[in-house]
Amino acid sequence: QVQLVESGGGLVQAGGSLRLSCAASVSIVSFKAVGWYHQAPGKQRELVAQITGGRTVYAESVKGRFAISSDNAKNTVVLQMNSLKPEDTGAYYCNLEAHFPAGRMYWGQGTQVTVSS
Repeated sequence: QVQLVESGGGLVQAGGSLRLSCAASVSIVSFKAVGWYHQAPGKQRELVAQITGGRTVYAESVKGRFAISSDNAKNTVVLQMNSLKPEDTGAYYCNLEAHFPAGRMYWGQGTQVTVSS
């Protein structure tokens, strides 16, 4: 059973930094992609950053501010968030995407980030 546990959210002033961590109960190297999604209040969940096929992918809104990394030995995924903006507020979810079945996604419970102006 795949379990993802996020930590590191909190309240921060605009311009500040937070570091989100995700611990997986399984080997993350066996997955197609590992990443983080953001869900702002009243909006759909959107991809923030992802590692897939050896590449890192970022949403335009976070390029240059956020950095995703993974530790395959520890099965952890980290999202370093710098220069935070009020619009970064919301829940952040760790995600694993499986190779098979195609599109199978696993989610953590989410961690809340609040950026005050």
